Amino acid sequence: MTEFLRISDLWVDFGEGREAVRGVDLTADRGETVALVGESGCGKSLTALALLGLLPGGANATGTATLDGTELIGLDERALRRVRGSRAAMIFQDPMSSLNPTTRVGAQIAEVLAIHTRTRRSARLRRAVELMESVGIPDAEARAGQMPHQLSGGMRQRVMISMALAGRPDLLIADEPTTALDVTVQAQVLALLRERSRDTVLLFITHDMGVVAEIADRVAVMYAGKVVETGPVAAVLDAPRHPYTAALLRSVPDPDRPAAGELPTIPGQVPAVGEHVEGCPFRPRCDRATDACRTMPELTPAGAGSVACHHPVTEGAS
Repeated sequence: MTEFLRISDLWVDFGEGREAVRGVDLTADRGETVALVGESGCGKSLTALALLGLLPGGANATGTATLDGTELIGLDERALRRVRGSRAAMIFQDPMSSLNPTTRVGAQIAEVLAIHTRTRRSARLRRAVELMESVGIPDAEARAGQMPHQLSGGMRQRVMISMALAGRPDLLIADEPTTALDVTVQAQVLALLRERSRDTVLLFITHDMGVVAEIADRVAVMYAGKVVETGPVAAVLDAPRHPYTAALLRSVPDPDRPAAGELPTIPGQVPAVGEHVEGCPFRPRCDRATDACRTMPELTPAGAGSVACHHPVTEGAS
């Protein structure tokens, strides 16, 4: 692996003692899809936003993140604007709040081309229609002249994908891009992302382990700002080592084995930013916790991946 994307010791905080991302290490090669998984509040989106310099006000990022040798953390705004849309792009969860409601969708795609290419206006509009066609939007020329509210949720998400792909980025970040879509449209969008990201690094953020099985090559499970388990997707899904990963998988409905009664849940909640938890942050919610868990476990090799746990789940157990 050439580690086309390399994130090392990435921290995001909102002031002293209010760390939201805590020492994330992650690598990915071109053409690889890595899923960042975890509940809301685990630091997945902040990790991605840090790469593009899009953190909310008051947030600070430290550490390193290189994309084909280019450092992303600490770039000034001018340099970031050259990176965003051309070398790295992001697909957000809600296209309706991400698209300009007062501008035709074709013009919004063409605007990306105007910023990052030197093509003429007429050529940009033609290219916008071609991009819309490439993501499966029917009658793309007519659709290009429509406003976002005139499109379905699935079509708006396809427009967002078109915009993200317009600059031919090396890194494509998809932040819960199928959450608001029905199951049929979700499957179509996942298939589209798989097809169109063959030459890029795709960082796919989700809380849905079922989606991970559909799209990812590798998975990194996050909890309370830290990566607690990583590995090839099949290895992690078939034999999770961290109790948190195992609990997430138990909460996924299995159509082949209908649950008797309610699905299992994880008691408690993710620690809030700034909340102090001694040792392993999952300890208050973990049924395997002992006094040893009052010290923070390090991420160590386990099976085909790695896990940060003093009492990892043995293969074949759950």
